Amino acid sequence: MGKYEEFRLRILQGQSDANMHKYEIITYWSNEDQVYVAEVPELPGCIAHGESQEAALAQANEAIQLWIDTAREFGDPIPEPRGQRLMLA
Repeated sequence: MGKYEEFRLRILQGQSDANMHKYEIITYWSNEDQVYVAEVPELPGCIAHGESQEAALAQANEAIQLWIDTAREFGDPIPEPRGQRLMLA
């Protein structure tokens, strides 16, 4: 089993890396797409969706790890989680 499959299995089983839960995740229902959307505002472009809030959250956690892995691969900076609610306008 590869790294991706191991990570996906941990997410589906409710296990995860501690750092993933430190990023704020905003979930909402999209009438247009008829799915729950989960956005991670601290990681530009990091967004996921699912048929339920739980599925959207699991997909968002997976997207966070993939975002971080990609940033590391390309030597891009990885923002530290702010640890507080973001104020969006």
